[in-house]
Amino acid sequence: MFQFGGVASEPEGDMELWGWRWTMFLELSVIVAFVIGVGLILAIVVETFKRRFNHAHLEAHPIFEDPNSLKPVRCPYINDPAEKYISLIIPAFNEEHRLPAALDETMNYLQQRSRKDQSFSYEVIVVDDGSKDGTKKVAFDFVRKYKVDNVRVILQRKNQGKGEAIRKGMLHSRGQLLLMLDADGATKVDDLEKLETQILAVAKMKGVEANGLSEGIGDIPIVAFGSRAHLEKKALATRKWYRNFLMKGFHLVVLLAAGPGVRDTQCGFKMFTRAAARKLFTNIRLKRWCFDVELVYLCKSFKIPISEISVNWSEIPGSKITPFSILNMLWELTLMSLGYRIGIWKI
Repeated sequence: MFQFGGVASEPEGDMELWGWRWTMFLELSVIVAFVIGVGLILAIVVETFKRRFNHAHLEAHPIFEDPNSLKPVRCPYINDPAEKYISLIIPAFNEEHRLPAALDETMNYLQQRSRKDQSFSYEVIVVDDGSKDGTKKVAFDFVRKYKVDNVRVILQRKNQGKGEAIRKGMLHSRGQLLLMLDADGATKVDDLEKLETQILAVAKMKGVEANGLSEGIGDIPIVAFGSRAHLEKKALATRKWYRNFLMKGFHLVVLLAAGPGVRDTQCGFKMFTRAAARKLFTNIRLKRWCFDVELVYLCKSFKIPISEISVNWSEIPGSKITPFSILNMLWELTLMSLGYRIGIWKI
């Protein structure tokens, strides 16, 4: 019904009411977005400050237990002289199904190589990152079989993340060379020779006469990263479009956070000399998926040469990366960028 004589019609009144509501909605949206934005910035700053000293202290040294004698074994530290040629650090979280095959392959390779070369010495350190399944039992079965001098287990009381598990293993290893590798066996363990050869070549260029098992090799900071970059075209063709989108986006964020130079930061197959591990893993702060990116940043800060070496890799079912993992990666990269670039995190 319409009214005349200067009184607004009902449709015009409705339009004014809706316009007022829309204006209020926009104003409230801006206020909410502002509050959320300020809250997020404050949360990032607070969390960045909280992690300032994450690298400066360690929990009590883990106790290596000999399951055969039930006696504790002395725990080494990264500042101690090397006692082995190579240490292999395997982080494991709920890996009772995938870990046995990976450890069998690893131990077979190491034993065959030690039989060929009596000077080749090794240890495998499994870091159980608070598993809720039978991972601990699997790991200790291998200690019983191969003796505690060759296989050791570190138990984290609760899950702290892959980066923290690897850090703990690195800091309490005995090798001149230290290799991190995943518990799923996605990369063949004998590919470590590719990384080892590259490290020896770089050491020789730096004046260390490395004749395969040189005692001085652990004293020169050098890093070799396994890389799957040569498989990228095939992966792009077989993966879902949204996974490729997320991967490209992550690569862009990594480029902004750590800079150029490494095509594949996330391959879980990396080798460090003892000197490099000492510098890197006593400074690293990130505990989960993005610790690899922080390693790249720290290598550049310390001017540690990084070689990227193509390795064989196959996708093994049972990946633990979830959408939440991706959000956590972005969160940690943000913390890292803020922490280092404005000087909250000191190296």
